[in-house]
Amino acid sequence: MLHNSCLQQKAVFIFLCLVIQIPLFYSPSSARSQREHLVYFPNTVYELNVYKIYGKQPGKTLMLIGGIQGNEPGGFLSADLYADMSLEKGNLIVVPRANFYSILLNKRGPHGDMNRKFSHENTTDSMEDKIVSILKKLIGQSDYLLNLHDGSGYYYPDYIDKWRNPTRFGQSVIADCETYTPQKTGQHINLGEIARKVIAQVNPYIKNDLYKFHFNNTLTDSPESTHKEQRKSATYYALTKHHIPAFGVETSKFLPSINLKVQYHNLVINAFMKLFNIIPEHPGIALDPPVLKYLVISINGKTANVVKDKQTINLQAGDTINITHIEANYERGLSLDILGYGDLSDFRKDFVIKKNTNLLVRKDNQKFAEIAIRISGTRAVTGGMAERTQKIKYLVVKARGHRSVLLPGETLHLVRGDHIKILDIVPSYALTPALKINFKGFVGNWKNNTGEDRGYDINTATDLMRRYSLKNKGEMYEIVASLGSNVLSRFYVSLSPPSFDYLLLKVNNHSHAVLKPGDTLSVSARDEICLDHVRTNLHGTRGVHLSIGQYRLKAHEKQSMGKLFNNHAKKSKYEAIVKKGRIVLGKINFALK
Repeated sequence: MLHNSCLQQKAVFIFLCLVIQIPLFYSPSSARSQREHLVYFPNTVYELNVYKIYGKQPGKTLMLIGGIQGNEPGGFLSADLYADMSLEKGNLIVVPRANFYSILLNKRGPHGDMNRKFSHENTTDSMEDKIVSILKKLIGQSDYLLNLHDGSGYYYPDYIDKWRNPTRFGQSVIADCETYTPQKTGQHINLGEIARKVIAQVNPYIKNDLYKFHFNNTLTDSPESTHKEQRKSATYYALTKHHIPAFGVETSKFLPSINLKVQYHNLVINAFMKLFNIIPEHPGIALDPPVLKYLVISINGKTANVVKDKQTINLQAGDTINITHIEANYERGLSLDILGYGDLSDFRKDFVIKKNTNLLVRKDNQKFAEIAIRISGTRAVTGGMAERTQKIKYLVVKARGHRSVLLPGETLHLVRGDHIKILDIVPSYALTPALKINFKGFVGNWKNNTGEDRGYDINTATDLMRRYSLKNKGEMYEIVASLGSNVLSRFYVSLSPPSFDYLLLKVNNHSHAVLKPGDTLSVSARDEICLDHVRTNLHGTRGVHLSIGQYRLKAHEKQSMGKLFNNHAKKSKYEAIVKKGRIVLGKINFALK
């Protein structure tokens, strides 16, 4: 199966970041960089997910394309790891699955090779051309491009044997020429030099000589080139139309495991990022085997059922079903297929069921759950499920960057200042407008307060009214699900006060001081300080600063103590407040020598 050794890839990815000397920091309080998630053609076999990740510090933008050919899992699984990355500096545009349909079918391209559609204007209505048009626009927003593939055999500059020779692609970094010089700028783009620098970084960590990378110059523009088809590729388009360094990265299809393909892709990507000065803050590294938690299925537009793997749905012939929600340990790469109905992506679509069938849930092209649908004389669902009742099974919320599922009566523990969004309940009762989910103490729309609070981004520091908290202490709030006057379930949110554990100050650009709340640092007016790091109990440290009188010392900012206290009355001790926005996290002191 595709993910047999996925659990090991967590450790592998951490190791790769370390050996290429890209910093890897992971803690719940690390700042998450700003990101955008764009979805094109949702709930279809061509669903295209694009992730734009912006670093805390400005820098160049690297675009990663995976899955443009669906039978090359090393490319799209390695790209997937970077979609959740946070950046200290620079930017990423990540397209993990450019051709999701080809991935579902495990084919290079059911309607032709998508990587051969970049040479012409996309004037047709084909889905492949529509996707290529989007990819072209994203390339135009980038400074560099890596197109991730798995190729046959092993590329060698000289002929060794059938599978090791210049016509193979595996284990190579590919460019369309050694040097490219755009006429408009006259500035040389030294593709060969860049590729060889990356390969020199990567190969020392590959023990097997057969698996070491080589630079593959396809000489795309040359009349003698044996790879003229590359003139239709994404890398050639990026180089000749947008004049940016563009490379193909190919691991070998002959490698003994998916794990090794992903490992070598990550080695190369990390080396490119280091060379381009794109610095991660902490990457997303989870690649566990996919597991279905449950599906939410609407029957005849009236009944909402929670269905788990290997359960059976019993219907009457002619019943209509709609799968409205997939809850799994992955959000990307999921599809749902009702065999004999629709196409490979049947999510959130109505189907009239007339015969026995099965419902498959896939992660990419791997089936990981199956539910039987059987025609009988009853609409009951086996496995302990019943028709819709006046009970709430789960509350689904997003908080601290993650989705969480709460049972009735359960408490979600947050820190004041964390954001929370109520997503839905299970069963969803989507067709019952009388059902409300109300966060007591929050008003989403002051002009029309309906008591329905799903979908709002709630700042627990500024958006909640203390008088509606339990015991009026501002520490515990209720989320109530009700149908008319009937309360179905209650959930609770507990708020702890925000605080910082310690902060790290660099003094005069060499020594460091670790200060805890209430600590005092002795400095002179000539000393220069820099706020290097703050560890808090909040989700993210973006915006954390030191407030010294009217001055705000931001993260990584340097300032002299004399300037910081220039407008203060002369005294021996000064107070500095650690804040995130308007939230006070604690205080430290400076004592002037």
